[in-house]
Amino acid sequence: MKRVLSCLVVPCMVVLLAATGVLAKEKVTVAALTFVSSSPLFIAYEKGYFAEQGLDVEFKFFRAAQPVAVAIASRDADFGVTAFTAGFYNLAAKGALKVIGAQLHEVKGYPGSAILASNKAYEAGLTSVDKLSGHSFAMSQVGSSFHYMIGRVAEGAGFELDSMTLKPLQSVGNMIAALKSGQVDSMIIVPHIAKPLSKGGGAKIIGWVADYAPYQVGGLFTSTGNVTEKREVVKKFVAAYQKGIADYRAALIDGDTNQQEILTMIHKYVYKDQEAAKALPKIKNGAMYIEKDGRLDVADVYKQVAWYQERGLVDSSADPGAIVDNSFIEPLTMPE
Repeated sequence: MKRVLSCLVVPCMVVLLAATGVLAKEKVTVAALTFVSSSPLFIAYEKGYFAEQGLDVEFKFFRAAQPVAVAIASRDADFGVTAFTAGFYNLAAKGALKVIGAQLHEVKGYPGSAILASNKAYEAGLTSVDKLSGHSFAMSQVGSSFHYMIGRVAEGAGFELDSMTLKPLQSVGNMIAALKSGQVDSMIIVPHIAKPLSKGGGAKIIGWVADYAPYQVGGLFTSTGNVTEKREVVKKFVAAYQKGIADYRAALIDGDTNQQEILTMIHKYVYKDQEAAKALPKIKNGAMYIEKDGRLDVADVYKQVAWYQERGLVDSSADPGAIVDNSFIEPLTMPE
């Protein structure tokens, strides 16, 4: 009789504990930047989508893209979202991490990164993108996403990147200061910085990256160890992330009525030191395109790796096919 009662009671206790949230959740650490680009993560957390999947999420915040990738590769964090750079691809090529989904995407027809000219250069004739040849360009570092974007823009606009003077200035703050003072002629920056800069008279917008170079800006990634050892955890994380993307798209791409609610959630992480009246418009202006379900433009990842390799910025042995894992999210495109 005791054995029968035990068989009946234990399953009932499991159901009861699950219903009351007492069962231990899987601890998951997420490396991210406090940028609008990380919004689906914040939305998924605030709306309880991770908790629904049995995941106890803790965020680790960084100030630059490369440390996010390093945290995943070293397994100091389980998941990360950030932009692709030469440094990212070199790290991924060592086999420590896998790209499993998409982050931002430059898509024609949607708000994205702007191409700006300094007032000084604009007055001297730099009034359109096709006139960038021969001018200087501010970027954070060689091999950064800024480097890649101006390279692709040059191709799209029909001039040689070598005709420009590229100036690595180490930080976005330095880039903005150099442009406003006329020390550099041009730069590329996200819309929530570009639009106020132009509106305030600090520089002139002369074009948009997506019109010349649509591309996959960044991705969702995890450690190779998680892919092989914790596939169910990865699947659960992806499911919650995709729900966060769906809410992000509904509010900030499609403009549904829950926009204020979503903006308020994001404000807990982005510009949280600023009053809502000032911060929410910035967040809205910084909302760039994210593909439905986090589908990755794999063909473009291959193109990016090849571009960096041609310039000696990514090791020639790096295989993009080994960097990307398509088994969790159906890709947007695949290389031919």
